[in-house]
Amino acid sequence: MSEGQRSVAVVGAGTIGLSWATLFAASGMAVRVQDPRSDVGPQVAEAVHHYARTQPDQALDPEQLLSRIEVVDDVEAAVTGADVVQENAPERLPLKRELFARIEAAAPERALIASSTSALMPSDLAREMRTPERLVVGHPFNPPEVLPLVEVVPGERTAPWAVEAAVAFYREVGKKPVVLHREVNGFVANRLQSTLFRECVWLVSQGVVSAAELDEIVTESIGIRWATAGPFESFHLGGGPGGMRHFLEHLGPGMARGWKVVEQPELDEATVELISGQVESRFGGRSYQQLTEARDRAQLAVIDARDAARAAPDREE
Repeated sequence: MSEGQRSVAVVGAGTIGLSWATLFAASGMAVRVQDPRSDVGPQVAEAVHHYARTQPDQALDPEQLLSRIEVVDDVEAAVTGADVVQENAPERLPLKRELFARIEAAAPERALIASSTSALMPSDLAREMRTPERLVVGHPFNPPEVLPLVEVVPGERTAPWAVEAAVAFYREVGKKPVVLHREVNGFVANRLQSTLFRECVWLVSQGVVSAAELDEIVTESIGIRWATAGPFESFHLGGGPGGMRHFLEHLGPGMARGWKVVEQPELDEATVELISGQVESRFGGRSYQQLTEARDRAQLAVIDARDAARAAPDREE
């Protein structure tokens, strides 16, 4: 990568691509955005003004950010001279393979190529590339401009230097990259999220709680717990002085018995109507922009408070 200002190409300007573009510009990078939509220019301007209000540096000027972003017409113009290419096209393998062929032909030889895909394996994405060693998945947890996690997933032929470059790049823009040891469908964060959501749907569909009550249960219990200590650390502490070993030996058998009976809800028409109706009646009075801004501000406040608590010196009582 160049030693001066980073040059980043954002290929695909949907929700994820627009978030990435804002974040990269907020990190002082020169950004080129490409998307086949005819209205991509106004979409970029609207997104930057929206996301700038919830960036960690609240003093960010949207117009200053926009001055670092150039909207271009084609993929080749976007990636020429780029240090990093962040691809965010729809989740269609043939489309992405076609894009990567164009990207690797026009991008500099050592440019890092990263895909935001949440469903496709990097080995499949790179199958027809001439330079598969420089492709990784850089999967953000939505929304990318707020949440720190980026899952870095190398493919079968990804080179170690590309993984190292991806980790360094995402750290540079304030993310917390985690490298997966091997490819797995859904990666990690979405597998966990999907498993929990399955149980949420079942509980609401069975009339155990409403959707609003379930949200309150999560945000007032495991949501707070997991924001400060992950599942393994939480259960290690739940085992008392004996830690995880004590927890697994004494409470693990009962938990394991429960794993053998996992209810599988059906997303049939009645269930979709039940869940959607409850959620829409709860949030229908506020716009998408209002809801996402409130969410982003709250999540940033949680991250700031957690990080401040972690940085504080331990005190002896």
